[in-house]
Amino acid sequence: MSELLTTPLHAWHKEHGARMVPFAGWDMPVQYAGILEEHKHTRTQASIFDISHMGEFLLSGDGATAALAGIVTHNLATLGVGKCRYGFLLNERGGVLDDLIVYRLETDRYMLVVNGACIDSDFAWIRSRLPGGLTFENRSFELAKIDLQGPAAFDVLSRTIPGDWATLGYFGFREVEFDGFHLIVSRTGYTGELGYELYLPWDKAETMWCRLLTDSAVRPAGLGARDTLRLEAGLPLYGQDLDTDHTPVEAGYGAMITSEAEFIGKSGLATVRQRLIGLRIDGRRSARHHDDVFVDQTKVGVVTSGSIAPSLGYCVAMAYVRADMVESVSFTIRGPRNTLEAVKADMPFFTAGTARKKLKP
Repeated sequence: MSELLTTPLHAWHKEHGARMVPFAGWDMPVQYAGILEEHKHTRTQASIFDISHMGEFLLSGDGATAALAGIVTHNLATLGVGKCRYGFLLNERGGVLDDLIVYRLETDRYMLVVNGACIDSDFAWIRSRLPGGLTFENRSFELAKIDLQGPAAFDVLSRTIPGDWATLGYFGFREVEFDGFHLIVSRTGYTGELGYELYLPWDKAETMWCRLLTDSAVRPAGLGARDTLRLEAGLPLYGQDLDTDHTPVEAGYGAMITSEAEFIGKSGLATVRQRLIGLRIDGRRSARHHDDVFVDQTKVGVVTSGSIAPSLGYCVAMAYVRADMVESVSFTIRGPRNTLEAVKADMPFFTAGTARKKLKP
């Protein structure tokens, strides 16, 4: 087994009692005070998450836009400078190699933010498909990432970093100089709440982390709460809800793929065998990844994610179900430990999130 990678905040986490677990090849904090407490604090105040295991690539040069448009699903023709967009990196069959956010820094200069487990494979895949003359850099171990999430995130950011943050819209970002270093502040996140993602030099991460924690509204949160928060918000996790065997259309993201470019895997999007749906399970026994899903006695799918939804008081799950069975209302979930009754539910499961909240200047 290869040695786990560590973020620049690894020592801080251990010194402050975090429970550490392996995740995507990294030694990461899963919780500090407890998942439920951290979940609730994020929904009501503001939490910070160490997400420095994510990867960052920089692409620049004449023709970068055309080249990138042929590789990712993002519609770069409608993406302005100072904006970012969620989308996918596909294989030739349309299966998801990774989900990623593309930031347009300048007309022909981009930052790509990818999942930590996919850094090496994504970089090699993209680089092999770029024409000559472009600059493509892996900055994953130079840039740290701290996510500030929760209804109080705007107030915390305003108290911590000077700037007119009220005019920064959803999926917008700004590059600023702060305390002697370059910082990207992006109004994005993975919790369903108002939030910001901060990209900064690796060696400045602990200073920023500790500065944010001086605000009384802020507490640290681990990957456990991040997972329950994202599941309540109906946001997929790569490697579970997204994989190389399913397309973004099957995962429910067909409407957002508007690019007219002939990107890799586009032809595969026409085939829809399964659909990712939401399920509600009353009670506190949750479904698990790989549990089977039945209608009557017929297996029709498999659970990809499942957990208690702390904000709702019942359990929720995502599952891929045969396309011809997605209109069914009632399902039975069978796993090694439980047989559970479920009903189809709209996503997001939690609808009171503040992510898109309009801020007053």
